[in-house]
Amino acid sequence: METNDEQGKELIQKLILTALDSRRRSYVPYSGFSVGAALLGKSGKIYCGCNIENSSFGATNCAERTAFFSAVNQGEKEFDAIAIVGGKAENGPSSYCPPCGICRQVMLEFCDPDKFRIILAKSKDDFCIYKLSQLIPVSFGPKDLGK
Repeated sequence: METNDEQGKELIQKLILTALDSRRRSYVPYSGFSVGAALLGKSGKIYCGCNIENSSFGATNCAERTAFFSAVNQGEKEFDAIAIVGGKAENGPSSYCPPCGICRQVMLEFCDPDKFRIILAKSKDDFCIYKLSQLIPVSFGPKDLGK
């Protein structure tokens, strides 16, 4: 997924727009911080997620994990990229919203850290891309258990 070709940029923008749409469905009565994610499976299918808060904060689920769990439930276990957008519910994203540590660990379970791309976006034209290995450089994952 290169941004220097038109097809790659269109795919990135489609993921970002899908994440922005998913963000609108967030349930955030406590923090007011809504996050949307759009996860691209190797099959080409896009899986959506939004964050869902709970009065028992430990029961809250992030947008990224919502997308991953939905994808796995539908049979997909290999992924190429995820777009993430987030910010206070009443505003559009004003800064990049990187995934939390738990979400990075879930990504590591299913994704090649040197190939999986994490797209952090404020809009379809304002984004940056990281490899998972850049966001979780020293990690414990499936490789440590012989997988």
